[in-house]
Amino acid sequence: MASAEEDFPRGGTTKKPTESKIEVERTQVDNLFQPNEQTETKKRRGATKDDGKKFKKQKTDGKTEGGLTLNAAAKCVEILHIKNVKEGMLILGCVKEVTDFEVTVSLPCGLQGYLSIRNICDSYTKLLSEQLESADTEEICSLPHLFSPGMVIRCVVAKLDITKGGSLSIQLSVNPKLVNKSLTSSSLKAGMVLSGCVESVEDHGCIIDIGVSGTKAFLPKAVITARQSKLEELKVGQYVTSLINEVKNSGRVVYLSVNPSTIAQACAETKHGWNLTNLLPGLLVKATIKKVTKHGLLLDFLSSFSSQVDFLHMEPDQTSSYTERLEVRACVLYVEPSARLVGLSLRSYLVQPGTVIDTTSAGGDRVGEVVKECKMYAMHHMSGAMLELPDKSLAFVHRNHLKEPNEPANVNRVFATPEHTCRIMDFSPMEQLYFASVRKSMIEKPFYRYHDLQAGQFVEGTVSVLLSQGMVVHLSDHIKGLVPRTHLSDIVLKNPEKKYIEGMKIRCRVLSVDAENKKLYLTRKKALVESSLPLFLSYTDARPGRVSHGYIVCIKDFGCIVRFYNTVRGLVPLNELSSEPIISPEEVFYVGQVLKAKVLQCNPEKEKMVLSFKAVTAGEAEESGKPQVDFEVGKKLEAKVVKKAVSGLEVAILPDEIRAVLPTMHLSDHVSNCSLLWESLQEGDVISKLICFNKSKQNITLTKKPTVRWSLEEGLVAKDFSEITVGMQLIGWIKNIMSYGVFVEFPYGLVGLAPKSAMTDKFINDTTTAFQLGQTVFAKVTNLDEEKQRFLVNLKISEVISPEGDAQTRLINGLQERRAVNEMLAVRDSSGLRQQLAALSVGQKLKLTVDSVKDSGATFKSDDLVGASVLADKYHIMGVNLTAGQKVTAVILHVDTLSTCVHVSILSKLVAKKKSLTEGSKYSAMVQYIDKDFAIISLDDTAQLAAIQTRSHLNEVILSESEKLRGGKTLEVEVVEPSCEELQGLPLVSWERGAPRRQRTTSENLTNSRGHRFGEILQGKVRTVKPTCIQVTLEDGSTGSVHVSEVAEAAEVQLGSFPTSSVKVGSMVTARVIGGREASSHRFLPFSHPKFTYTIPELTLIQSKLDKSGDFKQVAAKDRMKSYKVGEDVTCFVSKFNSDRKSLEITTDPGVTGTVELLAMISDLKDASHPEKLYKLGQAVRAKVVDASIKPHRFVLSLTGVHKLEKGGTTLGIVTNIQPQVGLQVKLPFGGVGAVSVADLADAYRPNPFEMYNKDQLLRFYLLDNEKGKWQLSLRPSRLNPLQTKPGKDPEVLSLDKLEVGQIIRGYVKSVGEQGVFIRLSRTITGRAQLQQSTKYFVNNHKVLSEHLPPNMLLTTKILSIDKEEEFVNLSLLPEDTRKPDVLPESLGLPLRLIGEEKKKHDMKKNKKRTLSEGDQKRAESEIPKKKKKERKGAKNDGNDSGVEVYFREEEEHEEKPDPATVTSSSAGPSRLQVSAGFSWDVGLSSLKPSPAAQEGDSSDGEDLDKSTKAQKKSRYELEQEKKAAEKALVQREAELMDPSLQPQDAAAFERLLLASPNSSLLWLQYMAHHLQATQIEQARAVAERALKTISFREEQEKLNVWVALLNLENMYGTEESLKKVFERALQFCEPMPVYQQLADIYAKSNKIKEAEGLYKTMVKRFRQNKAAWFGYGTFLLQQGQSDDATALLQRALKSLPAKESVDVIAKFAQLEFRYGDVEKGRNMFDKVLTSYPKRTDLWSVFIDLMVKHGSQKEVRALFDRVIHLSVSVKKIKFFFKRYLEYEKKHGTPQSIQAVKEKAMEFVEAKGTEAAN
Repeated sequence: MASAEEDFPRGGTTKKPTESKIEVERTQVDNLFQPNEQTETKKRRGATKDDGKKFKKQKTDGKTEGGLTLNAAAKCVEILHIKNVKEGMLILGCVKEVTDFEVTVSLPCGLQGYLSIRNICDSYTKLLSEQLESADTEEICSLPHLFSPGMVIRCVVAKLDITKGGSLSIQLSVNPKLVNKSLTSSSLKAGMVLSGCVESVEDHGCIIDIGVSGTKAFLPKAVITARQSKLEELKVGQYVTSLINEVKNSGRVVYLSVNPSTIAQACAETKHGWNLTNLLPGLLVKATIKKVTKHGLLLDFLSSFSSQVDFLHMEPDQTSSYTERLEVRACVLYVEPSARLVGLSLRSYLVQPGTVIDTTSAGGDRVGEVVKECKMYAMHHMSGAMLELPDKSLAFVHRNHLKEPNEPANVNRVFATPEHTCRIMDFSPMEQLYFASVRKSMIEKPFYRYHDLQAGQFVEGTVSVLLSQGMVVHLSDHIKGLVPRTHLSDIVLKNPEKKYIEGMKIRCRVLSVDAENKKLYLTRKKALVESSLPLFLSYTDARPGRVSHGYIVCIKDFGCIVRFYNTVRGLVPLNELSSEPIISPEEVFYVGQVLKAKVLQCNPEKEKMVLSFKAVTAGEAEESGKPQVDFEVGKKLEAKVVKKAVSGLEVAILPDEIRAVLPTMHLSDHVSNCSLLWESLQEGDVISKLICFNKSKQNITLTKKPTVRWSLEEGLVAKDFSEITVGMQLIGWIKNIMSYGVFVEFPYGLVGLAPKSAMTDKFINDTTTAFQLGQTVFAKVTNLDEEKQRFLVNLKISEVISPEGDAQTRLINGLQERRAVNEMLAVRDSSGLRQQLAALSVGQKLKLTVDSVKDSGATFKSDDLVGASVLADKYHIMGVNLTAGQKVTAVILHVDTLSTCVHVSILSKLVAKKKSLTEGSKYSAMVQYIDKDFAIISLDDTAQLAAIQTRSHLNEVILSESEKLRGGKTLEVEVVEPSCEELQGLPLVSWERGAPRRQRTTSENLTNSRGHRFGEILQGKVRTVKPTCIQVTLEDGSTGSVHVSEVAEAAEVQLGSFPTSSVKVGSMVTARVIGGREASSHRFLPFSHPKFTYTIPELTLIQSKLDKSGDFKQVAAKDRMKSYKVGEDVTCFVSKFNSDRKSLEITTDPGVTGTVELLAMISDLKDASHPEKLYKLGQAVRAKVVDASIKPHRFVLSLTGVHKLEKGGTTLGIVTNIQPQVGLQVKLPFGGVGAVSVADLADAYRPNPFEMYNKDQLLRFYLLDNEKGKWQLSLRPSRLNPLQTKPGKDPEVLSLDKLEVGQIIRGYVKSVGEQGVFIRLSRTITGRAQLQQSTKYFVNNHKVLSEHLPPNMLLTTKILSIDKEEEFVNLSLLPEDTRKPDVLPESLGLPLRLIGEEKKKHDMKKNKKRTLSEGDQKRAESEIPKKKKKERKGAKNDGNDSGVEVYFREEEEHEEKPDPATVTSSSAGPSRLQVSAGFSWDVGLSSLKPSPAAQEGDSSDGEDLDKSTKAQKKSRYELEQEKKAAEKALVQREAELMDPSLQPQDAAAFERLLLASPNSSLLWLQYMAHHLQATQIEQARAVAERALKTISFREEQEKLNVWVALLNLENMYGTEESLKKVFERALQFCEPMPVYQQLADIYAKSNKIKEAEGLYKTMVKRFRQNKAAWFGYGTFLLQQGQSDDATALLQRALKSLPAKESVDVIAKFAQLEFRYGDVEKGRNMFDKVLTSYPKRTDLWSVFIDLMVKHGSQKEVRALFDRVIHLSVSVKKIKFFFKRYLEYEKKHGTPQSIQAVKEKAMEFVEAKGTEAAN
C-alpha cells in the first residue's frame, strides 16, 4: 500500500529537510486505509489565523501549553436529552432514593440514573466480596449508611442498558478511578476540589481513593470538621467531596480537607490546569455570559471554554438580569467529552455546595396528580414547554410529552391552546421542578403510581408472565402486580398456563399495596372479586358483628388464620369453624379457600381479631326472617359522614349507624353548591334534613335536594311503575346524558327517558350542552311501555308547571346552603380569617385602602381582613381615578370563604345611600357579579343589591353565550319582599327571562310589522346614541338606525366634531328610510328596490333628504365607490381601530367603509406607539382617496394629506429586513417598497452601519429616486433637514466629477475578488483597489484578504485614478497613502511585497544564477512578454507589479535553493500545485499574446502613453521572437498541466485529471480525501459512488481500492447500518474474500474488537478452504494476546484445509507466534515441522531469519550448525554457508568468522569434486 502521504494529499509539497515546520497532529480523520495512523502533515497556509468565527475545525494539539483544548459553542441551547447521554459522560447527580443494593440518582433535565452497589469503589467491592466469602455481615456498611437522599454526587455514565420495554437505563458509577480518570498525579494542584471514596480508616485519619494512580490521598483526623467529628462515622466506601490542601512529592502524596465552607468558596481556576479532558462536574467556575437566547445562555469559562446553561438551570427570579458580558458563578453540571459539550448551572443550591438538595417539593408530594387549567407560558422547541399550574407553581413538559408517542409533533398548536390539563409525572431535585405530561394517554390513565391504588379496588391488566410463585400482571407501563399462585382461581390450579396466556386482558382486585417498596398483590378469586360485602381494609373496619369475605392463609390444629385486605388477619378458633365438631381442620379446609367470616372480637391497637365461620350461617338464617331496616323511603333522617369518595359520601344513619350512601349530586338542587358542600363536609360531620329516596338489598340511597325532599313529603311521587300515568308531573334529576336524549331518575329507582326532541323548546345539536349530571328537573310523563316497563318524559318549560314561588324558595335554599358552607369553614379555621369572612354579607360597606391598580382591576387592603384578597374588576372601578394608598368605601358583591377572596365595587351608584323599596314595584336592574348559579344585581339608582339565580326555571336550557347572564346586562325585576330575613336583609325579587317585552324574532317582525319601504318618512324617539350610530324607536315599536354620516349635511360637519353627540336620548325625530339591515346578522342591505321592506330600517335625519318635493333617489355602494377619484378629499367618520393590523377603519356612508394604514395615519414618529389615541370613534376627519376600486373591493384613504409618494419628498416607513449586501429593506405608505444603501445611512460613516437598526423600526426617509417600482431612500440628515444640518464627514458622492485624484475618501467594502477589493463610495459609485494596492504584504490568494475584509467594513482609501468613460475609480489602501494601519494584521507573519530597486535586484540576481538549460530558456523567454506588458501598462513606479507574477519568479528560485532573505518560515515552499492554481487559462493567454486594443485601454495617463508608444516601435525580428516565446510559454503551461506529480488543489482540477484517467483509484481516493479535509462527508461519499460507476469493470483491483476506502469512510463517519449496507454491496461486486479481509482489518485498526472477531468467525466458516482466512484470524487473535485461542484455531484449520497444506499452515502460524505471540512457542513449532520435513530449505531459511531477529547468538549459531549438516544438494548448503558467514561478519568476532570458513573447507573436502564443481 502506498503511504498515506501519497494517497491522501494534504495540499502541500513533500517535506524538505531544510525547512523548519510546525507539525500538527491531526485527529483520525481521513486516511481511509489506515484508520488509526496519525499522519504528520504540514499546516496549510493560513492555518495559524485566529479565525474566531469558524468553529468548524477544532485542532486537538496535545502539545499546546497546559493542554488547552477549545470547544465550539452550541448553535442552540437545549436541555440534556437521553439520546445525548453517552458512556463515559460525567454528570452531577442528586441521590433520590436509596435501597440496599441500588441508589436512584436524579440527573439534570429530569433524567434518572441507577448506581449499583458494585460501582462505588474498588475497596468497597473488595470488602463486599470478602464479607460474602466469610459469610459474616457484621462490619459491612449498607448503601443507606453511605448515601442519603439529597446528597449531591459526581458520577460517570458506566453503561447504557436497554430494558425489556426498549427504553434506555443509565447505569452510573462513582468509582473515583472512572470519575477522575483524566487526572494524573502530576496534574494535581492545591485548591482543586475532587470527589473520592474512603478506602480505609486509619488511626490518624482516612485514606481516600481519588482514583489517581500513583497518588495516595490522606484526610487527617485533625481537619475533619464538626460535621464529621467522629472518625468512626466515615466508613469504607463512603463518598466524600474534598479540597486538596497540599500536594507533596510531585503528586505522590496529597493532603485533603472536607470543611464545607472552604469547599463552598473553592472555585476552579486556570492555574489548576483544568481543561476539557479533565474537567469534572460539580466544580465551581467563574463564567462570562457570551450570548443570551430565549432557550438559555452561552458562556465562556476558564478563559477559553464554551458552555451552555439551559433555561431549567437559570435562576428563575434573575432571568431578566442576565446580560452579555456579565460574570456569574456557575457549577459544572455535565461534561460530554466526545461532543465537547459542557453544561453549567446557575441555580443557587448547586452554586453553594455543601447544601443538601430537597428531593421533594416544598408544596408536598404531588406526583401522579392530574392538574387542570394550566397555562403554557414558554415554549422551547428543542426541549419542551413550561407550564404554570393554577397555584402559580411551575412544571416542565418534555418535548416528547407534548404529543402522543406515535403522533407527529405540532408544537405551535399545543402552545396556542389557552388551557392545558397535565399529569405531574415526577419531581426533579436537580431543577427543583415538577416534570409533567400533557399526553392524553398519560392523563387518562386511572393510576400512574402505586400510591394511586387502594386495596379492594377493581383493576384491569394484561398478563405478562407466569412464574412459579404466581402470575405477573401489568396494569400500566410501569405498574405491575403479582397474583400469587393461590389467588389465580378459587381453587388451586395445577396447570395455570392453560387458563392464562401472555397478553390476555383480565380483571382483578387489589389485595394489598406497598407503595414505598412498589409491591402490589392482586387476586383473581371469583368469590373475592364479586363480593358485595363490606371490605376489611384496616382493623377499624372490622367491627364486631360485621361479615366479610376472607381467605385462609394457614391451617393449624387450633383453628384457621384468615386474611382480608392489606395486612388485616384474624383467627377462627376450632370451636367457631363449624356448628358440627371438627377434630382435624386440614381435612375440611384448604389454604386459599374463600369463606365468609363474622367478626366476634377486634382490637385495632393490638391488631388482633377473633372470627367465626359458624356465626355467619346462623346469622343468615335469622336475618332471612326479619327485615333488614325498619324504615321506609321518604323518611326524614340524620346521618354521620363515615367516608368521603369523589362520587359521594358514605354515611351512617343515626342512631342505629346503618350504612347508606349520599351521592355528591344529591347534596343540593344547585349543581355548583354540590361540590362546595362536598369540599366542606368532613368525616364525622352530622348532616340533617336528609331523606331516603331509594333502597335495595345492597344499599340505601339518601338525598338532600330540597325540591326532591318536598316532593317526597307532599307525596308527589310514583312508588313503582304501576303508579305512573301519562300526563303525571314528577320531580327528578338527570342521571345520564346520551346523544339521543337524557335519562331522568326519580325516587324509588324509577328512570325515564327524555328524547332529544322533548328536552327543550329550543333546537339543540348537542345534548351534553343542555343539562348537567345531577341537575334537578320537572318532568311530565308522555309515553308508557307497559311490556318493557319503560316510559318517556318531556322536560320542555312550556309543557311543565312549576309550583308557585318555586324560584324564590330555591334561591333561599341555595343561599342558605352557601351560608352553611361558610360557617363550616369558619368553625374549622384556626386563623380566624374565615370566621371574619363568614360574618360579611352582600351589600355591606367596607372602608378599604387601594393596594394596586392594573388594567384588569384593582386590589385593596383592609385592616380587619388581613390575609384575604379584596378585588374589584375593571367595570367596578370605572370612572374612578385610583392611586395606591388611597382610602375608599366599597360595597361587597361576593364573599368566597374557600379561597378567602372578597369581590367589591366602588361605583358611586352602588356605594350611595340606599333608597327604600316598595313591594310589587318594578325596576330596571343591572347584573353586577356572576357566581356560577347565582348573580348579584343592582336595582336602578336605589343603591340596593339583590341576589337572583342565573336560571329562572329549573328546566331552563342556556345554549348560546348571548343568553347567559353577564356583567352589565339589564333585566326587568319585580320586588316580592323589600327585606327578606332568609337573604340577610337583601330584597327578594322575581324576574323572568324573555318576559312579554322580549325582542321579536326576524320572522315575527316580517309577519307582524308591515315593514318600512324606501323613502318612507317616519317619526321616532331616540333610544340610544353611540359614536357611530343612533338607535331610534319608531311609532310601531320597531327599531331603526341612523348612521353617523346621515345625521347632518356633509358641508355643515366640522372636522374633529362628533355629529351624533348633537342628538339627545329621548328626543323625538323625523327620519326617512334609506335602506335597512338584516335583523339576525345586522349586515347592511344595499339601497335596492324601493318596494322592499326592511326589518331594521336605515334612516337619515338630513333635512335636505326629508324634503318630499325633492328628487330622492338611492345611490348603490358600487356607484358611490365609482364617484370617488384618487387624490380627492372626502369627509369621513372614524368607526374602528384594528389593533392587530394597526389600521383605522373609517366610513363615508352606511354602505362604504375604507381603511387607513398606520403609515398613512401618522405624520409624527412620536404617535407611532399609540396611533389609536389620535382619533376617537365617530369623529369627523378629512381624508384623501388613495385607491378606490370595486373589483377587487378596495377603498384606501390617507389622513396625512398625501396620497402618493413623490421624488424629493420625505415619508415615514417601516424597516422590514436588513440585508448587508443590499441595505435596509423598507415598507412605505400606499403599498410602496424601498431600500437604503449602506452609503445613505448617515452623513458620517460608522464601523457597524446596520447595528442601530432593527426589524419593524419606524423611521423617516428621503425619497431619492424610483427605479423599476422600487424607491431608493436616504437616511442622511443632510437630505432630511438640509437647512439644520452641518456638512458631514462623508458627504454624498453623486457623480465622478465630485472626485479628484489623490483625494482621501472613506467607503464600505462591497466584496473581495481576484481582481481586488471593491469599495462602495456611494450608492452609485464603486471603486476598486487592486490586490497589490490593498496591502503591503505579499498575498498569493485573495481569500486571505476576504477573511479580514468582511462586507460593509469601513475603510479609508486614496483615489489613484479616475476613468470617467468606463466610470472606473482606482483606489489604494496602502498605509503610505491612507496614513492608516495595513488592512492585514502583522500577526499573520506574511512576507512583505518587494518594490522598486529591491525587486529589480532580486530579478537580476536570479537570472544570473540560473544556468540556461533548454527548459530554463523556455521559462526565461516566457517571462519577457510579461515584463513588457507590465511596462506597457504604465506603472508609475517599478513596483506596480501583479503579485502573482512575482510569486512565480520567487517560486522558480525556491526550486533551486531557498533564499533566506525573502522567505519567512510561515511562507516557505509553496507547492507546485499553488503555482498552477494561480494561473488561469484566459488570463494566461491574453498576457502571452497582447492585443493593441488592450494596450490602449489599459493606458491611464500621458506618461504611460509615451512609454507604450516607445514599446510598440519594434522590429519584425523582435515581434517574431515574442510570438515564439508566447508559444513556448503555452507549451510549458500544457506540460505543467500534464505533469502527474502535481497534486490538484480544488474540485475542478480533480475533475480535469479524472477525465484523463478515469480508472485511477488513487486519483479518486485523493479526491475523496480532498472532501474529507473540508469535512464534507456527503461529497466524499458521492465521489466514491461515482468512482464505482466510472472505473471499468475489468479493473478489479482499482474498484476494490474504492470499496475499501468507502468502508473506511462509513466506519469513521457513518453508522453501523450504513457500513453494513456498503459491505453487502461490496460483496456483490467484488471477490468476497478480500472484502471480508479488508473490513476485518478496518475493525481491528479502529479498535472494534468485538465486530472484528465476529467477522473473522464468519470468514473461517465461509472460506474454510482458503488459507488466508485462517491466517488473518490467527494474526488477529495473537495481536489481541489470545495465544491459546490461536492454537485452537490452528487445530481447526488443519482439520478444514487439505493435508498437503498442513506444513505451510503450521509454519505460517509459527511465524505469527514469533511476530505477535510467544517466541518460544514459535521455535518449538518450527522445530517439530523441520524435524518431520528436513528437506524444506525454504522453511529453514525463514526459521533462520526469525531466529536472527528474535533469538540469541548461541541459538542462531546452533541452528546454522544444524542446517549445514543437512543431507540436501550442495548448491543449497553453499547458500546456507554464505548466510552463516554474513551473519558472523555482522555479529561475530574474527575467530568465529575463521571457524565458519574452516567448517566450509571441511565440507568441501568431504564432498570433494562435487562441491568443487
